[in-house]
Parts: sequence; structure tokens; C-alpha cells
Amino acid sequence: MSEPEQRPEHFLELIRRSKRGKFKIYIGMSAGVGKTYRMLQEAQVLFKNGVDIQIGYIETHNRKETSDLLVGLPVIPRRKLFYKGKELEEMDVQSIINIHPEIVIVDELAHSNIEGSKNEKRWQDVMEILEAGINVISAVNIQHIESLNKEIKEITGIEVTERVPDKVLHTADEVVNIDLTADELITRLKEGKIYDTSKIETALQNFFKVEKILQLREYALREVTMQVERKVESEVPRNPALRHEKFLACISSNDENSKMIVRKTARLAAYYNSTWFVLYVQTKKENADNIDLAVQRHLINNFKTATELGAEVIQENGENIAKSIVAVAKEREITTICIGKPHFNLIKSILSNNLFDQLLMKLTDTDIDLVILS
Repeated sequence: MSEPEQRPEHFLELIRRSKRGKFKIYIGMSAGVGKTYRMLQEAQVLFKNGVDIQIGYIETHNRKETSDLLVGLPVIPRRKLFYKGKELEEMDVQSIINIHPEIVIVDELAHSNIEGSKNEKRWQDVMEILEAGINVISAVNIQHIESLNKEIKEITGIEVTERVPDKVLHTADEVVNIDLTADELITRLKEGKIYDTSKIETALQNFFKVEKILQLREYALREVTMQVERKVESEVPRNPALRHEKFLACISSNDENSKMIVRKTARLAAYYNSTWFVLYVQTKKENADNIDLAVQRHLINNFKTATELGAEVIQENGENIAKSIVAVAKEREITTICIGKPHFNLIKSILSNNLFDQLLMKLTDTDIDLVILS
């Protein structure tokens, strides 16, 4: 299910409750579903009702029906930069903060800024604008969500490089799904409402296949459902008798599947709106003097991914990995430990020390669940 579309006035009501800016995100399964169009529709309604709403950055992709909705709306001029001999434009964050409209529209949340900009990513610009007390309406496609990177690549065959950390969506006060059926989206494509006519046939043979659209649509619907459930969790009084989940993802330094373990645990934590951690137990053979530099970089990248997805990273030293896992789980009041399949290096390490049974036995006497991720 998707979150019921809220009146523009509803977002306005939220705005006046807090000094930090309120954040609304339109999310869709792909380009062309109408996220930018819907943002501009909302902007027109608010502007006509006397709200100080301005355009910080919008990308119409030369779609006439979208461009027409810009007419009459105040636009904050973009910042011009020279990069590799070309004049390019970026959103002017400082001008937005100086002008300080009540609401600003910022399109393409996953956009990477030109080299030399204050922030590397546009979502970081948005966080800065929100902290300045300005309310933001933005948009993103499901394929740009960090924790879904591997799944999206398997569906589309494309590695999405511009990604938004899940924690950014978690900060949103409203997330609204812009939904179309696969047939409606393909019809829009064939009518030239998404891409230039020269690109239509290629798009139909690649990204815009019915089976791919359906899978992406499912992910978009599921993401918004999780956001609604998270909102209920935070705003509806919790029954003290219910268990509050805490997840612990256990990774190793040289396991190529560690990133998968991190991403899947992030999704579980997001679903339950819960705290989660990533644990790495460093043995003597993996200390700074012994570990390969490439392995170190791989480990650091996994730590960075985990942090971006909202985890707290824990690093322990010890030879008894299973014992360290149980100790951390008890100390942090973990409810669910997440590990990889037995062919992963972490499990091999546990098995080689004859401690896997010990891990299971210790967990048997607790309320801690053990999840093996495929």
C-alpha cells in the first residue's frame, strides 16, 4: 500500500510545529511517473494560497506539461560554475538560506554536485536547508535508495552510482508514493512524455520492460509502507509489553558479502523502525600490521556504508569471535543477530574454532534470535 496523498494544507500544518524545516519526499518507481509534476502542482496550490514557496531547483527534462506548471512560481537563480572548461549550473544553497522562503522545492535528491561544491551530494544540501529552518519538498526514484543498490542492479542490470542513504528518507515527515501501472508508464514513454523519441525504442528494450517495472513498483510501494509504519511507531504510544527490536550485523574483514549483510540488516531495521549495529571482531592475524591494505579499504568502505545507512559500528578485539558476538549482543540488548551463510568467512572462522555450537547454546538461554542471511 502507499501512504494516502495528503492535502497541501496538511504539510503546511506540519511546518508550523517545529523550528527545523519539515521534509516531504515524493518517491516513484522510475523516471516519468510524475514526481516533478506533482511537486509543481502542490507548489501552485500553496503559492495561490499566499504561502511563500519558491523553486530552489527543478528539472523538467523539457516535458511541456511539467514546464507549464512553472509559470508564475518564483525561482531562485542557480549558481554558475566552470568545470572542465564548461559553464554549468547548480542549486544555490546559500541564496536559498539567505532568501529563506517558507518552503523550497528541490528536485532530484540523489544528484551528485559538481566537483568543488560545498557538499558532494544534493541530499546534503537539503539537510543544510532543513537545519536553517526552511521546509523542503523533494523527489527521488526507488533505485537511488542506498540499501536497495544490489537488488536494483539485479533487476535492471545497471549499477546506480547516485544514491541516497536510507537515513535521509527516515528524516522525512511525509513520504508520498507516485504510482502508475506498468501499462500507464509504458504508454507515457511511447507518447514521448518521458524521453526524446530517439530514445524510446532503446528504453523499451532495456529499463522499461513490464517485469522490471513491476518489481521496481513493488519496492516503491514497500518503501512507503515502511515509512508509514515507522511514523505509526514514533507517533502512536507503544505497548510496553511489545519487544523493541535491536539488530546486530556481524561482518568480517575479507568477506565480499559483508556489504550484503549490512544492507539486508539495514532493511530489517528500517522495517521495524529499530536501532541497529554492525560488529567486526578483529583477531591478531587481522591487526594493522598483518592485514592487507586492500582488505583494510574494503572493511572501511563497509563501515562507511553501515554508518550512512544509520548503524553504529562496533569494533572489538579478540580471538574468540562467537564469545565476542554474544558479549556485545548482551551488552547492547540485541534482539536479533544477523550473519551470513556458512560458506562466508565469518562463519568459517566460527566453525574452525568449534564455537558455532557454543554461540547457539548461549543464545538458547536468551531471547536473542539468530538470522542467517542468504
